[in-house]
Amino acid sequence: MPKRTRFTTWRPLATAATAALMATLLTPAAADAAPLESRPVHSYENAIREAVWVDTGLDGDRDGKADRVAVDIVRPREPARQGRKVPVIMDASPYYSCCGRGNESQKKTYDANGDVVQMPLYYDNYFVPRGYAFVGVDLAGTNRSDGCVDVGGRSDIQSAKAVVDWLGGRAKAYTTRSGTTRAKAAWSNGRTGMIGKSWDGTIANGVAATGVEGLKTIVPISAISSWYDYYFQQGAPLYDSGPEWLSDYVDSPDARAKCAAVQQKLVDGAPRTGDWTPLWTERDYVRAARKVKASVFLVHGMQDLNVRMKHVGQWWDALAKNGVERKIWLSQTGHVDPFDFRRGAWVETLHRWFDHELMGYDNGIDREPMADIERAPDQWTTSSTWPPSGTRAATLRPGRGIQAGVGTLGLHRGRGTETFTDDPKLSETDWAARIDKSTPEKAGFVTRPLGRDLRLSGSSEVTVTATPSTPTAHLSAVLVDIGPAAIRDYADAGEGITTLTDRTCWGASTAGDSACFKETKAKTADVDYTVVSRGWADLGNHASDLTGAQLTPGKRYTITLDLAATDHVVPKGHRLALIVAGTDKDLIDPPADKPRLTLDLSRTSARVPVVGGATAFARATTGAAFATPDATLLDGVRDPRTAHRVPEGSQ
Repeated sequence: MPKRTRFTTWRPLATAATAALMATLLTPAAADAAPLESRPVHSYENAIREAVWVDTGLDGDRDGKADRVAVDIVRPREPARQGRKVPVIMDASPYYSCCGRGNESQKKTYDANGDVVQMPLYYDNYFVPRGYAFVGVDLAGTNRSDGCVDVGGRSDIQSAKAVVDWLGGRAKAYTTRSGTTRAKAAWSNGRTGMIGKSWDGTIANGVAATGVEGLKTIVPISAISSWYDYYFQQGAPLYDSGPEWLSDYVDSPDARAKCAAVQQKLVDGAPRTGDWTPLWTERDYVRAARKVKASVFLVHGMQDLNVRMKHVGQWWDALAKNGVERKIWLSQTGHVDPFDFRRGAWVETLHRWFDHELMGYDNGIDREPMADIERAPDQWTTSSTWPPSGTRAATLRPGRGIQAGVGTLGLHRGRGTETFTDDPKLSETDWAARIDKSTPEKAGFVTRPLGRDLRLSGSSEVTVTATPSTPTAHLSAVLVDIGPAAIRDYADAGEGITTLTDRTCWGASTAGDSACFKETKAKTADVDYTVVSRGWADLGNHASDLTGAQLTPGKRYTITLDLAATDHVVPKGHRLALIVAGTDKDLIDPPADKPRLTLDLSRTSARVPVVGGATAFARATTGAAFATPDATLLDGVRDPRTAHRVPEGSQ
């Protein structure tokens, strides 16, 4: 079993010299205490605001000149006057001009000299007074940068990596987009942390996977770990479009005019068959996790149906296998930033994280629990490790019930068959709502009411043996907690939050950049069931996740579906259900046919990560047959099984 390291290889701590320097900046009373956190002693209003263009070394737009990416900088003036260097917090994004960042869709604004006036979000307002520089990078092909958007590929990643290199003195930059006057980052100490939500956080993952020197930590929020898994799962298409749509969405006018060839590559390299191509290999950061040197503070919504939780499980497992220092927050929200679901605790924790990783303060965050998990709206718990020590895979098996179509779920191998017909008009919520009824579109299997709480933590997999009636078929597998609960309403437009009118302030403001943002509160819903985890596959990918094939009607096939990571407690009195069906409406696209599928229950099972393993499951399902616990320990460091597959030779 690989060894987990938690900050054990962390380098410098705050030294006596650092403490003495801080004492010169703080009041006498404050200076008496050891500096356990950076403090807002610098002027935000008088901060240096400037722009440089970093040479990426690429010519993505094929204009015969190396692409330069725009880098907008806000940094404290006082350290520069004193000849002191500062660390950098960086958000590389394609969204700074087209769409905006944050809950209020803020965009960059500029003065007459082209220097940034408003930097979206609060990072500069809060951290610049505390001695950090904040850097906002326009990815290649967006806003004021040259080049082409290639949606997670080489150009995207090199756009940001080149800036990290420049901050460390290893790349060239210029004071204008096309000029020859060089700009140097003499003010940077070479220690950089990257942060961002969605595509921005994805870039942080990708840059970390290059192993670039100087990148000390990343904070990916709702981020992609492998772009194939954003568009497909095991051959099943998750969206009716490919990466070319996203590229067109964020392209600058210059890029739109120059980048037709790149657009066509995105179309050609992402066939709707769901087959793996070299395009996906280039955009798979999980396979390069061995190169990651930066620590990782990962944040994700367990009900994020945009960037789905599969990205968390495979990335987390790969990081753990390679001994990467890491921390995680898991919320009940959808695709939502922690600033908008746990604001005060988030800013405080992020502050301490950056202080530890970039400033070197021994503030104890490395000795705190690894995971924060939202159990109910605004109710959080912690785990010292994640998944918790003692989590084991329990193999659960479906069986026929007294009523056809409503089966059992337990530890004994089932017998017989269950049949369902794909109905693309229905979704996982329709199936769960009718779990106790025999309906033609699903096969449902349910435990008896639990006699005690049962905690699931980590990634599951469901092996299905099915006989299709048609040459094409898609499968969905869903784990559901059957019982009443109040949850964040992730299906609402706010994905679990409601935006209020009152504002709270996080840092210093100027006339052009306010540090005050609209408050939010949890948007809740009372439900009778909660979807815990999901997974999908094209049955045509039964022999390989990389390539699909037509099915022979009437022939039996076996495939293992990867279910997304989660951390969920099924309470005493509730039931755990497994549902196997066809098209999950709005979450995968339907196949060409409308198949009827027959499940062989003796060859169908679910491996579910249970805290306490099969023993805990047997005790919770009082009266169920007992089974010896699985010997495989899932303590956050298991080898990623075939759950993340890449072609031979692509490693």
